[in-house]
Amino acid sequence: MLETSARLLRLLSLLQLHRHWSGPELATRLGVTTRTVRNDVERLRSLGYPVDATPGVAGGYRLGAGAALPPLLLDDEEAVAVAVGLRTAASGSVAGMEETSVRALAKLEQVLPSRLRRRVNTLHSYTVPVPGSGPVVDPSVLATLAAVCRDHERLRFDYNSHSGTSSVREVEPYRLAYLRGRWYLVAFDLHRADWRTFRVDRLTPRIPTGPRFVPRELPPEGVASYVDQGVSTAMWEFRARIRVFAPLSVVAARLPATAGVLTEIDETSCYLDAGSDDPGMLLRYLSMLDLDFSVAEAPELVDEVRKLAARYARALE
Repeated sequence: MLETSARLLRLLSLLQLHRHWSGPELATRLGVTTRTVRNDVERLRSLGYPVDATPGVAGGYRLGAGAALPPLLLDDEEAVAVAVGLRTAASGSVAGMEETSVRALAKLEQVLPSRLRRRVNTLHSYTVPVPGSGPVVDPSVLATLAAVCRDHERLRFDYNSHSGTSSVREVEPYRLAYLRGRWYLVAFDLHRADWRTFRVDRLTPRIPTGPRFVPRELPPEGVASYVDQGVSTAMWEFRARIRVFAPLSVVAARLPATAGVLTEIDETSCYLDAGSDDPGMLLRYLSMLDLDFSVAEAPELVDEVRKLAARYARALE
């Protein structure tokens, strides 16, 4: 009986995770036969969970509308993590989430054992929240983006760029990311044939969504690094290409991943494509590398080098 009950919870979790499952897929995930899957589906229905079944080759199972939440079983660490997450969401960047998070937190704290409630309250008492200055996004937009990422559906949306220009984009959406008070969509832009990062507060999805697509390989550096680097470089006002006379591994060890893009030239040098708010700031940053370099592209940076060299020459007089 214990094995059957655990399997039912696992089956219910799978049905809530994905929109549609075939019988063989569920059987493989659960390690049982398709007949056992059918029997377990009937047990869930008897417990009040509306599980829809579609016959045929393309048929399968999906959790119908109106399904109740399954019993919530949390260990101590999970309960504390949920409570802390709700407190954080109460001052977050998703419109309407503040009041909802407070209500959910109040319900959770009512059933927390006293020892856990004390841990949560202690953490809250000695944590100073720093109000975020990022834009607030519509939760329905986040839900739509999460759904098309999950179901691998193409998406068209209206987008306002940093410069204020408007355009219609068509993408294959893959991930949502939250960084420095802002939400981003990581997607493959079909018109530009390349990966792009889009600010969620600047896009408006066009519904209905497009056809399904076959997922591509994600950026090799990983989604988190891709977003971090993309967001950092997008704010640069000035860009330059610098040849650094040191092996790529040496330069990479002295630079954060967000500083720029390194490209190997040979065993003794590499290109650094970087930027900053102005040429002078970039030059001061390059000086801290303590490595020889030359300016490959960017006449403005050459002028800054001359100015700084003249200043140092005067200092020696």
